[in-house]
Amino acid sequence: MINTKNISTKIFFEEAKKEITISNDRKELLTDIADVIISEYLDREKINLNFICTHNSRRSQFAQAWSFFAVEYFELNNIFTYSGGTETTAFHRNTVKSLQKTGFTFNVIDFSHQNPRYLISFKDSKKSILGFSKTYDNPDNSYPYIAITTCDNADENCPFIPDAISRFHLPYSDPKSTDNTDLVSETYLNTSKQIAGEIHFIFDIIKDSI
Repeated sequence: MINTKNISTKIFFEEAKKEITISNDRKELLTDIADVIISEYLDREKINLNFICTHNSRRSQFAQAWSFFAVEYFELNNIFTYSGGTETTAFHRNTVKSLQKTGFTFNVIDFSHQNPRYLISFKDSKKSILGFSKTYDNPDNSYPYIAITTCDNADENCPFIPDAISRFHLPYSDPKSTDNTDLVSETYLNTSKQIAGEIHFIFDIIKDSI
């Protein structure tokens, strides 16, 4: 089990890939996502990924952060990661805390009690990403992009996304069910680990083909 007391982003990312369980059906989905990213990247020489969930506060933010890390970890160029929702709320504080426990740094650049903006980085990162809750079609999200929806409701309930080159449904359980309980830290870290491990799986395939 990963000990996250003083863990680095790199170690968490590597251990997540080893520790999580991925079913065969899930592996097929992750491979399909990787294959489309590869195809579009080779055609366009750059690609944008937009992780989308209703409130853009937890799962889509985890996915953007770990994809951002994966791009640098695998030394890839011109793959850019974004996230958005169908409505604006806030980058949930429990998501922020969980990512901080695994080495991500959050610098507030625009404080708002409702929806602060952060520059997110990690040790030795060459770049940073802007983190805040926004709709998937916000101007800060470059397009065209591959849309990856992360809500665990039925795929047919997810929004139509007209700017998407391709669209995939990659659902995760919502950790908010344990907000304000003793399980909150463990639940958010487990969600982060599952997402990190699956992002590692996707980008491992991409690295081998680009």
